[in-house]
Amino acid sequence: MKRTARCGIIAAMLLAASAHAQSPAADEAVLPPAVLAHASGEQIFQHICQGCHMPDARGATGAGTYPALAKDANLESAAFAAATVLSGRRDMPAFGPRTDLQGFEAMLHVDLDDAQIAAVVNYIRSHFGNHYADTLSAADVAALHPPTPHKP
Repeated sequence: MKRTARCGIIAAMLLAASAHAQSPAADEAVLPPAVLAHASGEQIFQHICQGCHMPDARGATGAGTYPALAKDANLESAAFAAATVLSGRRDMPAFGPRTDLQGFEAMLHVDLDDAQIAAVVNYIRSHFGNHYADTLSAADVAALHPPTPHKP
């Protein structure tokens, strides 16, 4: 292949990658923060939760054990579900704000705000064979945050 043709192909690939990065597709695996800020509970589940809990929310076992959320009696308590998303549980990471992370860990952390946590919990509790009618608000989630230590 001639050098000019190869350079043209490389330029076209870079241009396509640049266009893709500037206008995220609806089916991207990871939502950019600007899109995540306006995502629905369903979109948050699809782009964050289903990677472990599976698209049908039936969980999985393999490199780890990821519990099923489908027909889950533990979800009867909306506060329990929200606290789990907010602070993590067992091997599940916290998705609430984390100021203790640095470097690579901080880059990987997905920080959901109270409204996003409420949205995804409400979605999970009303789908996948779960029929819990009560819903959470962002204020309900805010009340679950661990107390902030007072500094002298």
